[in-house]
Amino acid sequence: MVKLNKIYTRTGDDGATGLVDGSRRRKDDPRVEAYGVVDETNSFIGLARLSTKDDAALDAMLARIQNDLFDLGADLATPPGPRMEGALRVHPHQVERLEREIDAMNADIAPLKSFVLPGGSAAAAALHVARATCRRAERIMAHLAALEPVEPAALHYINRLSDHLFVAARRANGNGAGDVLWVPGQNR
Repeated sequence: MVKLNKIYTRTGDDGATGLVDGSRRRKDDPRVEAYGVVDETNSFIGLARLSTKDDAALDAMLARIQNDLFDLGADLATPPGPRMEGALRVHPHQVERLEREIDAMNADIAPLKSFVLPGGSAAAAALHVARATCRRAERIMAHLAALEPVEPAALHYINRLSDHLFVAARRANGNGAGDVLWVPGQNR
């Protein structure tokens, strides 16, 4: 279990931070950037949850996702290697759960006939911000994976999560009834 008695350590004052394996990386290193943007995504989901309390099922999904994102952050903060066997990793069943939840939410939503603009309800707007931030995390993780190993389930999870947040935003907009649709060329 994690125990934090002191919040500041001064060990990062030189622009570096420690990974789970004890190695040090610059704070702008792609691995550190990846788990940092995962943390931003988690924060935006927390903000969205301020507006999802009336939908207990959706709020519970988002609470589980927030916990999963800490797992993902730990996964990214632990470079693969022989001495890290048994490290906390995202598991494929977490990806499968996202897929089941997407399918269940989407079953009650009419198919799209246009792209959706971020907005509608406060919850949907916040979920779209979380989705866009999640997409940035995915891009950074893809960049990291081109440079060094990243667990496949971690990449699958972040990709599925952006889809989940999109469908959750539609659910928060009255199952799509309150979606704001893009009208191509409307303001020419």
